[in-house]
Amino acid sequence: MYPFLGCRQSRLVTGLLLSAFLLLTSCDDQITDPGDDDTSDPGNGDTNGDVSFHRDGPGDSARDFLTDEDFTDLYIEVQYMEGYEPDADLEEILEDFLSEYIHKNQITIDVTSISSQGRESYTSEEVRELEEEYRTAYNDEADDVLNAYLLLLDGEFDNRDVLGIAYWNTSMALFQKRIEDISGGLGGPSQDVVERTVAKHELGHILGLVDNGTPMQNDHKDEGRGAHCDDDECLMYYAMTRDFLSDFLIGGSVPDFDEFCKEDLQANGGR
Repeated sequence: MYPFLGCRQSRLVTGLLLSAFLLLTSCDDQITDPGDDDTSDPGNGDTNGDVSFHRDGPGDSARDFLTDEDFTDLYIEVQYMEGYEPDADLEEILEDFLSEYIHKNQITIDVTSISSQGRESYTSEEVRELEEEYRTAYNDEADDVLNAYLLLLDGEFDNRDVLGIAYWNTSMALFQKRIEDISGGLGGPSQDVVERTVAKHELGHILGLVDNGTPMQNDHKDEGRGAHCDDDECLMYYAMTRDFLSDFLIGGSVPDFDEFCKEDLQANGGR
């Protein structure tokens, strides 16, 4: 599939060395609480469409993403804080990735910058507030375009071990400063590999994985670690958005969904 550590036995060594730490680490890259259901328009954004549609939990709109029943096209608004621009190939990478799994005539990813906030860390509520302030694209009932949002921040999450979160049904965030800090070291993955892995993982949560909007066809949920896969070579393994992600990316390859995750997406209307 990809040259991580080469075999499950070698991965087990890493897992054992980190086990005491992992037991103390919560799994909150996928925030299931949608917040206070605030449906008001953002303060500074040139907003269009129905904000209320975008205030459900991650995975609640999985079928809207996977099928073309209600939305034939997908538009992803990517906003990054000044100084933390994503990899130049991220748009193409995500378009190609999504095209493998969802039924959409067109996928458009639009990248723009917003002001840096200058904070060391962000809570999930602060991330939501930033979306409410800056996001501009929401679904219009008269349109066939499904709108999603990806925010790249200039700090870390308040749980600094987490590199990205999916916090509403069409919303994700990457903690770009933290991603930069942990990547590029001797023998470790590059920043673009870490960035792509975290972004794809959060998109997996938006698509309802694992068993959180897209039902499982076979039992592969990692019980006790939220909506994650129990296959440590799968993109939806919980460690794929953690601070020790580099331990799983030796060789520099971005993982893919395993066969069980792919079966789940297909059964819920995906490719």
